[in-house]
Amino acid sequence: MNPTPSTASSVTVHPLHGPIRRGSGRPRVAIVGRAGNGKASIFRAASSTATRHERLAGIGPAYEECLVEVGVEQISLVALPDIDSFHQLGGDAAVVLKYLLWGDRWPAIARHESHQPEKAFPAPDVLLLVVDATDLERDLELALELAQLGRPMVIALNRMDEARAKHRFINARALAARLGAPVVATVAHMGIGLADLFSVVVRVARETRAGTGVAPRHEPSPHIAARLDAIAGIASDAEVAAAFAVPETLLTLQLAENDDYFAEELRAHFPDRHARLLAARAAAAEALPRPLAEEIHADRHHRAALLHEAVTRPGGEATPPRWQRWADELFLHPRWGFAGTLAVFALVLFFVFEVSAFLDALTVARLIEWAEPWRPESLAGIVARAVLDGCIGLLGIVIPYMLPLLVLLVLLEESGIMHRVAFVVDRGFHRLGLHGGVALPFLMGLGCNVPALAATAAVTHGRDRAVASLLITFLPCSARSAILLAVGGKYLGGLGVFLLFMLTPVVVSLVGRFLKRRYPETTPGMILAIPDYAVPTARSVLANTWERSRDIVSIVLPLLVAGSVLLAVLGHFGADAWINLALTPVTAWWLGLPVALGVPILFGVLRKELSLLMVFQALGTQDLTGVLDTAQIVTFLVFLTFYVPCVSTFAMMLRLLGRRDALYSVALSVGVALLVAAAARWPIEWAAGLL
Repeated sequence: MNPTPSTASSVTVHPLHGPIRRGSGRPRVAIVGRAGNGKASIFRAASSTATRHERLAGIGPAYEECLVEVGVEQISLVALPDIDSFHQLGGDAAVVLKYLLWGDRWPAIARHESHQPEKAFPAPDVLLLVVDATDLERDLELALELAQLGRPMVIALNRMDEARAKHRFINARALAARLGAPVVATVAHMGIGLADLFSVVVRVARETRAGTGVAPRHEPSPHIAARLDAIAGIASDAEVAAAFAVPETLLTLQLAENDDYFAEELRAHFPDRHARLLAARAAAAEALPRPLAEEIHADRHHRAALLHEAVTRPGGEATPPRWQRWADELFLHPRWGFAGTLAVFALVLFFVFEVSAFLDALTVARLIEWAEPWRPESLAGIVARAVLDGCIGLLGIVIPYMLPLLVLLVLLEESGIMHRVAFVVDRGFHRLGLHGGVALPFLMGLGCNVPALAATAAVTHGRDRAVASLLITFLPCSARSAILLAVGGKYLGGLGVFLLFMLTPVVVSLVGRFLKRRYPETTPGMILAIPDYAVPTARSVLANTWERSRDIVSIVLPLLVAGSVLLAVLGHFGADAWINLALTPVTAWWLGLPVALGVPILFGVLRKELSLLMVFQALGTQDLTGVLDTAQIVTFLVFLTFYVPCVSTFAMMLRLLGRRDALYSVALSVGVALLVAAAARWPIEWAAGLL
């Protein structure tokens, strides 16, 4: 498979700081936090096309897991059930804490439980805590509790857009310094900050594996810590520590403030230590104004309040310009962000059906009209005319369709708009096993499949590139659309044309599901970066456009000219009859079309408009109703819509995917075209037979 061409706008540089973490060596990252903080939005934005849903030890709410690529590295991302606090370990809180502490390797005190781990799940390497910037104080209490686990932690300071709207200023650097954990500002439902967030997660995981990372630790206030010495002695006892396999500070606090899980296990396994625990609690309560559990909880709340006050003073962060906030609302908002996406799609369609059509009429149409009178009869003249037709065919792709659409794509990329469109449609493309980055290449395919494939090369690789490229060939380019509109509109009416066009999303969806079986490898999750808005420069736009289109002359032109010459020579030596005879099983038997349409169908691989012209020549009339019935017209149009697009498209497939997959694309398109055409033909013929 050929590598993706490098472009300044599509390549992100990820410096390496040690061994690449992939495969079995990838770190595990657990997303934790309260309900409604944005955990689900972050997971969905990063998740792969296939996620795993399981229950922790077979009980409690389900978690989700998927593989995510961050640059050249990978992580296993796990979204755990919601958790408010470990102050009381009832129900789901105990299940989540067990996973965070032990994974699937439960210690001695938990092996007697009826619900044991059913799946292999190592404990997470990094905790990704999602906090609500509009309700930060409450989440800081959970952060202080999670710090006792002794695992590295990264804080996603989410809903920053709402916090700014409420004039709540949070100093993320100060918060990171006081928590001892990196803090990254995010707006999860818009995808803002997520690329930076996962880059930090990978860095922290790498530092942890290297032994240079430091897990945040936050001790209780001195007056509380002084009353915990006796309980800490129980937690540090060698037998107790080995049986529980829990950080000493966490076990001390849990034994001190909770009467549920850990205290009950201590009573069951170490009754003498449990008696000492009760005595230590009573002694501490006598020296404190309130019971020990209440004092610990109040102390944690007090420390979180002080931390909140220290980092939420005005002047911490600059507010984005108003126009940027409005633009993000247009392009990224989960409810009406599709308005911006539809506007971009409308712009692309305008280029496809207006700008490109105008350029085609201005340039290529005149060249075709100029060359039309030249009809040589000698072999040399016919070959020369075929070479000219091939060159004109190339110009018909490059000038009207490829260059305008590629320039538009580069402009959308460098301005930052395309990344926002990809984020919005990402979940929809997951149904096809793809990511949202292919949205605009798919739309470009409505103009011409060749630039669409070139654009796909810039935003995909591996399995995604193969599947996206194969599916793009089923999109009706402007040439095929012109035939549908011209012939379908004249003989089938508006409803008929609409139904023909509606076949496309149905067929693409079905073929996409079929390709998921041929390419069963699960596509890893991908973090779609949301860059700042920028004004593209003429130099970078021209450079990137040239980078993506320069191979068209060396790859597409030779195949286009060779195909044109081959078919012209066959026609010169009277091979038309033999071609029609060879294609009889397809045209007459399977499709129910006149045998004379074999040559026009075959010549359609050069340019679809050419096939329509040859249909009129082969049938000897411009009025198809005299020689074709409704079923035959529908069958022909459906077959032409999904049949091999053109030689130029095949040439791009050859470049992108290699010979095997390029030939597979031809077989797939022919097979699908035959099946769909037959599926359209037989019901119509059956209905006509009943009338």
